Amino acid sequence: MDGRFSSLSKLVHFSIAFLLACAFCSLPAFPNAPTGVTDLAGNSVDPFQLAAGKVVVLIFVRTDCPVSNRYAPEIQRLSSAYSGKAQFFLVYIDKKETADAIRKHDQEYKYNLVALRDLQHSLVKQSNAQITPEAAVFDATRRLIYHGRIDNLYEDFSHSRKSASTHELEDAIRSALSGKPLTSASSPAVGCYISDLE
Repeated sequence: MDGRFSSLSKLVHFSIAFLLACAFCSLPAFPNAPTGVTDLAGNSVDPFQLAAGKVVVLIFVRTDCPVSNRYAPEIQRLSSAYSGKAQFFLVYIDKKETADAIRKHDQEYKYNLVALRDLQHSLVKQSNAQITPEAAVFDATRRLIYHGRIDNLYEDFSHSRKSASTHELEDAIRSALSGKPLTSASSPAVGCYISDLE
């Protein structure tokens, strides 16, 4: 009797452990905490933790990129329109840009977003970013659902339309909030190459 009870007990424990393992296997894989990401005071920052379960929008910029700078009003508009639902971060990727230079840039372009420095390009890698300006959108489970241009305002570096006719970043934010799939998970961006800084 004791032997049968012991065998049954072991079987129950094994079954529970197996079910728990399967449950954890089905959970979405969260990106590792980024390394070398700081705020302008030099404190280590994980934007996914700061966002507290919201959609995360990373905008990769540099102070000397004219295309990035021209997008400042649109970035501000989107940040304001989705305030409370999505957390926006400006991600500065040039290691040579000082915190003071970034503060001056943010003031000049009237940015009120959280500014981060991606000193080891860990956010760049997680987002597959190649250009500034480029956006990356992560849903509430930290899954990258879109990376690429903000819209199609620029045909190439020196030619722009009078106004954009597609709005890829806003479409991606809406998709992340609604759970509806995007037509395309990436779109080539126009601007300044991040690889030029490496």
